[in-house]
Amino acid sequence: MPAARTVLITGAATGIGAATARRLSAQGERLVLAGRREQPLADLAAEIGSDDVLVKTCDVADLEQVEALAAAAIERFGGIDVVFANAGFGAARGFLEETPEHWRAMVLTNVLGVAFTIRATLPHMLERGTGHYLVTSSIAGRRVLPGSLYSATKFAVVALGETLRQELRQTHGNTRIRVTIVNPGMTDTPFFDQPPEMKALEAEDVARAVLFAVQQPPHVDVNEILIRPTAQT
Repeated sequence: MPAARTVLITGAATGIGAATARRLSAQGERLVLAGRREQPLADLAAEIGSDDVLVKTCDVADLEQVEALAAAAIERFGGIDVVFANAGFGAARGFLEETPEHWRAMVLTNVLGVAFTIRATLPHMLERGTGHYLVTSSIAGRRVLPGSLYSATKFAVVALGETLRQELRQTHGNTRIRVTIVNPGMTDTPFFDQPPEMKALEAEDVARAVLFAVQQPPHVDVNEILIRPTAQT
């Protein structure tokens, strides 16, 4: 059986992050669960019931907090093998909707939060020479939605994932750190105020896709996954 890896997950308290944490723990991986609210993270850790789980509150839009998260993970487990930059939230469509403050927080979390997560962990990954980054974008990052600033942030996440991959290969000469962009379609998670009308994906469906990418042999780099419910046009 392969040695256990340490997986850092942002946005881990609910939805795709929590489902991925459960599945990875069942595979024997060590977990670093990060999110803004401590109690849901603590509840998830208690549900998982493993000693190999570290919980830490973190706002990914604050670089110092993300750096502290990375340092805590390294101190507890000796290193980080997989980084899943999953934190994000949405907004109502329409450029006359939502408040500028909500827009600002969303852009900072969805875009800068991913960049900060990479920045805080990349020196460690480069020192180790191996590892895996996964970033959560969306089907909205592959096709524009009318009046959706959220869609624009997810297009940016796709670009962040690919530009990281190219920096690793071309700037650092590294061919062992993998990068995967995960693009879920409609998924029934707390992301939505109301349940989707169609038969949507479950968070567990996306978690299985994440696990597929993580469990590939070291020479296989699954660069992008787009997963939709069959009912989605």
